[in-house]
Amino acid sequence: MLRDPAPRPARRRPPQRSLRQEYEEFILQRIEDFKDQLSRDQLLGIADEAVRELEVDPAEQLVLTEVVMLEHVDRAIMRRLNLPAFRRWRARHVRLRHAQREPTHWGLSGSSPLTAFGPWEEVDGIALVVGARAIPASLYFAAYEWTVVFMEREGHAVEAAEARAAAEALAANYEGCVVVPGSGWFPELQAALVVVDPVCLIGLELDAVDAFFTHLEASTVPHGVHCILPVDGDDEIVLLETENFRARYAGWKQDSMPHRAEWLVAEKS
Repeated sequence: MLRDPAPRPARRRPPQRSLRQEYEEFILQRIEDFKDQLSRDQLLGIADEAVRELEVDPAEQLVLTEVVMLEHVDRAIMRRLNLPAFRRWRARHVRLRHAQREPTHWGLSGSSPLTAFGPWEEVDGIALVVGARAIPASLYFAAYEWTVVFMEREGHAVEAAEARAAAEALAANYEGCVVVPGSGWFPELQAALVVVDPVCLIGLELDAVDAFFTHLEASTVPHGVHCILPVDGDDEIVLLETENFRARYAGWKQDSMPHRAEWLVAEKS
C-alpha cells in the first residue's frame, strides 16, 4: 500500500447498513430471484394459494388490496424456500461475513497489495474493478462494505460476478456492467480505488486503450489509487507487462517497493 505522501481530504465511507436492513435485502433478493424463475401460471398458482389463506378466517375482515396480496404471495414463497428467520440468518451471516473478509476465502494471497484496501477507511466507498481475473478482489472489497462496480467487456463474466455476489449475500452493494474499452461509453462515477486486469485489454487498438485509461483517470477522486494486476510472460500479452503501464502514471506517486515490482500501484495527485 502506498505510504501517505500528503494529508488526504476528509472522506468517510457511507454509514454501514444494519443487520436488519441486510436481512430484509437478503429476503427480498431471494424472493425476487425465485419469482424470476416462475412462469406466469406458476406465479398465479401461488397467488391463488395466498387468496385461500386469506379466506380461512373471515373474522379478520381483510380488504384484499394489491398490497395485501403481494405480502401474502411473498410469505408463501418464503415458506417454499424455507428462508431463515432473522435470528438464525444473523448467526450464519456474521460467521459468513467474517470468513469473507479473509483474502483466502476468495483465493487471494495474503501478500497481495489488494488485501490492504479491504478495510481502508479513508475512502468514499466506491471501488471500480475491471476484468475477469479481478472478480475475487471485487468480492473481497464488497465484503468490507465498499460499493463495487465491476466492469468487463464480456457479458458472461459480468453475469458470473453478479451471480457470485448474490450467492455470497453481497449483491446489495455490487453492480456489474458491460463496457467495451474505448467504445465511448463509460459509467459516471468517482472511485477511490480502481483495480484493472490488463488481460481484458488484449486485442484492442492502442487508441482504445488510451481512451480507456483517460476515462479511468477522470473517474478517480484525488488521492485515489489504481492497482494494475501483474500478467504472465506470454508473447500475446507481453505488451501488457507492468513496465509498459508505468509511463501512463508518470504524474502519480508510484509504489516502488522491490518485493512488489510486478504490481503497479499508483496514487493520483
